[in-house]
Amino acid sequence: MRVVVQRVSHASVSIDGKIHASIGRGLLVLMGVCETDTPADAEWLSAKIAGMRIFSDTEGKMNLSIQDVQGEILLISQFTLFAGTHKGNRPSFIRSARPEKAIPLYESFKELLDLKLGNQVKTGVFGADMQVNLLNDGPVTIIMDSQNKEF
Repeated sequence: MRVVVQRVSHASVSIDGKIHASIGRGLLVLMGVCETDTPADAEWLSAKIAGMRIFSDTEGKMNLSIQDVQGEILLISQFTLFAGTHKGNRPSFIRSARPEKAIPLYESFKELLDLKLGNQVKTGVFGADMQVNLLNDGPVTIIMDSQNKEF
């Protein structure tokens, strides 16, 4: 699994021109599932996100987690995070998991975050054409990959 985590002042996702979900202060998490991912990947990433200290304390240092600031999470599925770009100019998505594998892992990941954060996760719609609007706070953007934990 690969995620792009952005600290936001606010974010929303629209489908067919209507806001589907929105959050205030918190994290926008773009998440892609690879064909080789397992439930262990969802567990590792959800724990990292829940505990990641990327919010500022009273001294301006990044010492607080999403739980500490009682922030919200907006989770968006994004198969393009596994785009292969090494050949030609048209990205390949063969490493992205097919929906029959990706949807259960996406839903499991959301449930794990809900449990860790007390049901604060809002989502888009898996596979839908979505428009995401955000105000990146900082900016703070973190990329994590469960297959490359040193990334």
